[in-house]
Amino acid sequence: MKRGSLHVTRRALSLGMASAALCTLGWEQTGAFAAAPMLGVKRPKIYRFKLGAFEITNILDGVLQRSGPHPIFGHDQPVQVVQEFARANQLPDTTLENPYIVTLVNTGNDLVLFDTGNGGARGSDVGMLAELLPQAGYKPEQVDIVVITHGHPDHIGGLMSAGRPTFPNARYVFGQVEFDYWKAGKDVPEARQKNRELFLKVAVPIADKATFIAPGQNVVSSVTAVDAFGHSPGMLAYNIESEGRRLLLWADVTNHYVMSLMKPEWHVSFDHSKEDAVATRRRILDMVATDAIPAIGYHMPFPAVGFVEKTTEGYRWVPASYQFNL
Repeated sequence: MKRGSLHVTRRALSLGMASAALCTLGWEQTGAFAAAPMLGVKRPKIYRFKLGAFEITNILDGVLQRSGPHPIFGHDQPVQVVQEFARANQLPDTTLENPYIVTLVNTGNDLVLFDTGNGGARGSDVGMLAELLPQAGYKPEQVDIVVITHGHPDHIGGLMSAGRPTFPNARYVFGQVEFDYWKAGKDVPEARQKNRELFLKVAVPIADKATFIAPGQNVVSSVTAVDAFGHSPGMLAYNIESEGRRLLLWADVTNHYVMSLMKPEWHVSFDHSKEDAVATRRRILDMVATDAIPAIGYHMPFPAVGFVEKTTEGYRWVPASYQFNL
C-alpha cells in the first residue's frame, strides 16, 4: 500500500511537471502574460501633518520643467560655474524642475489657505489645487481666509475660477506694500506687465473683502507676518506657532533647495530687487538655521517641509522625515 502510494505520487509529480512545461510554453507562445506597461512618473501630491494643535496640509499644485539652472539661478555667475555646482549636487546641468506647493493651515477655528497656485492659465502640468483640494478633505467654500504672500502668477492664479472667486466665503489678506505696488503699476518692468494685468484681473476686484497688513501683524492669532521683501517688492513670510511649536512659511525667500539656498548670494532672475533678495535670504536662512525652526518653502521639493543647516560655505536643506508624523 505504501509502495503504491509512492508510485502514484511520483507519477503525479512527473505529470505535473510535464503539464507545467506545456503550460509555460503555451503562455510564452500566446503572450498571455505580457510585460507590464510603463506607467510614467507618479508623485505624492498631498501631505498633512501636525504642528501643536494645528493641522497643516501641503498640496502640490504642479511642476514645470524648463532649461536651467542657469541663467535663472546664478544669474550673475558664469554658466560653467552654475552647471558645475549643479553636477556636484547630483542635479542635471541643463534642465530644471520647479514645484509649486500650496499650504493650508487649520487652526481649529479658521481654515487658512496660503497662496492659490497657478490656476488654469499656465498649462496642464500646474494649477492642480482645485482638483486636489477635495482629495485633501476640503471644499473651496470651507476656506475662511486666503493669504497671498506676493503677487506673482503662481501665487494668485487660482484666486478666480470662471470669473468668480474660487473660495466664495473667504476673506483675503495681502501685504499692503505688495498690493499697492501691483495696483499702482509704477516701475513694473516690461517682463512683469502680464503679471500686473493678471493682478488687476484677479486680485484688485476682491479688495473690498481684503485686509492689508505689514510685517509684525497677525492674520489670526499665532500666524504673524514677517518681512521678506526682495523677491517681490512687499513679499511676506509667515511665522506659525501652536502649543510651543513653531514653523516659518517662507514663500519664495529661496526658490530652489540647492541653488539659491546653498548659494544665497547668487542672484535669481525672478527676483525684483536682486540685492534685497540676497539680504532677505541671508537673514531668513540664518534665523531658521540658528533657531532650528522648521520651514515650508513654496518651491522646495514636495512635501516642502524641512530644516536648514549652516555649512562652512552657506546653508543646506534637510527634508523632514517623520518628525511631524508623531
